[in-house]
Amino acid sequence: MNRVVRIGGWLAAGFCLGSAALLAADQPQWGQAWTRNMVSHEIHLPVSCDPATGSNVLWTAGLGTETHSSPVVAGGRIYIGTNNGTPRNARHQGDRGVLMCLDEKTGSFLWQLVVPKREEDIFLDWPHSGISSPATVEGDRAYIVSNRGEVLCLDVHGMTNGNDGPFLDEARHMTRIPPGTNATTPLLSPDGTDADIIWLLNLTDSAGIWSHDAAHSSILVQGDFLYLNTGTGVDNTHRKIRTPDAPSLVVIDKRTGRLAAQDGLKIAPVIFHSTWSSPSMGAVKGKPLVIFAGGNGVVYGFEPLARLKETVETLAVRWSFDFDPAAPKTNVHQFVGNRRESPSNIYGMPVYADGKVYVAGGGDIWWGKQEAHLKCFRADLTGNITTNGLLWSYPLGKHVLGTPAVQDGVIYIADCGRMFHCVDAVTGEALWKHEIRGDAWASPLVADGKVFLGTRTGMFYTFATGRKKQLLAVAEFDKPISATAVAANGVLYVATMNRLYALALAR
Repeated sequence: MNRVVRIGGWLAAGFCLGSAALLAADQPQWGQAWTRNMVSHEIHLPVSCDPATGSNVLWTAGLGTETHSSPVVAGGRIYIGTNNGTPRNARHQGDRGVLMCLDEKTGSFLWQLVVPKREEDIFLDWPHSGISSPATVEGDRAYIVSNRGEVLCLDVHGMTNGNDGPFLDEARHMTRIPPGTNATTPLLSPDGTDADIIWLLNLTDSAGIWSHDAAHSSILVQGDFLYLNTGTGVDNTHRKIRTPDAPSLVVIDKRTGRLAAQDGLKIAPVIFHSTWSSPSMGAVKGKPLVIFAGGNGVVYGFEPLARLKETVETLAVRWSFDFDPAAPKTNVHQFVGNRRESPSNIYGMPVYADGKVYVAGGGDIWWGKQEAHLKCFRADLTGNITTNGLLWSYPLGKHVLGTPAVQDGVIYIADCGRMFHCVDAVTGEALWKHEIRGDAWASPLVADGKVFLGTRTGMFYTFATGRKKQLLAVAEFDKPISATAVAANGVLYVATMNRLYALALAR
């Protein structure tokens, strides 16, 4: 059954932020359309499951050996990034980034995008991390940021309906070509199990970025444009920015793959680690606003691009909010490895809900101070709104990587202090907490009166939504969970490091 959901009165405001403004039961991107809120309108989802006995398990599908990408579901297909630890095709051997496309009903393999690793430096493309970015699907096109820092537009049918242009060089793209052997390396021939690339934009070449560790970007679609964080960051010393003019946020023409705009803030020199937070969008005073958290710990509100021009445009800034104004602002890389004092970083996405922005951040999980917060601020101001925009700040434990879920005046978030938090969205006061087993890299998902959360020890928690704590169930998977659970068409999807589980009530 397809269900149409009206989003927050945006249609009444007289404009539509893309064709996905009317949501069906698919989940075509990570988080709710534009606002990035981790809330789903799905119902009839299972409270509990048992991976060992198969209770409430509809099907499972093998992935690679490391999976950090959250699945998305659209048009009868599931898209999930992983690695090539368990090759699906004998032609593709060795460490690779992979985007798998599976059949939604059965989990059977349909096709895959296979991307060789960058070999100049492991910090440009971390070994075995695969494709960590979630895909975004619109119509017959899927958009993904690969492990090589490429933005790709893919045909959702793969090569099964032929090789559509304008990009026709899939053979060279999927073949590992060692440096200096370009002319002698035999190219792999694409078959029906391979991806069909429509266009490709390499952010290193076109935008001058410096990738770090693993690219993680969830692409936001608005009209004819794609908005995404670039993943630019430090080099392998973690103390130097090699490309100080690199943008942190870019806009791409989704029809051609041409770079259309960028932030123009020149913040790269004060990025503490990398740019891993994806953009969101909200309707502020009836007008769309792009909300983006930079790798410098500052959240920005940008005017969306109005139209495509021949030159690369610079996005206009409406406001800026310094998430951690007391943190070091100069010579930031001298604080690398300092667990007491450092700049802050934001991994999860800003969420726009009820006219406010909610964002979690703090000291970098690998290199920064052990301090994190959940903050709420106004989005209807202009200029530097660090002081006059802040509504409240709530302390979290140690580090935080997730995106908050906001529903009915309540916020849900988990941290790497192994604590799940339920917070009042108006006052910022704690409603309840629950100690969890394992760090939370995933975001909580709210759906069907429940909150779902997986941890890095493989524990999967189900709470009841609401202002009083009620733990409904705990399941134990045999591998860590990095990905956020996703609900679509009456099914709950949970990805561990090596398997995707489709969970559903008995039918």
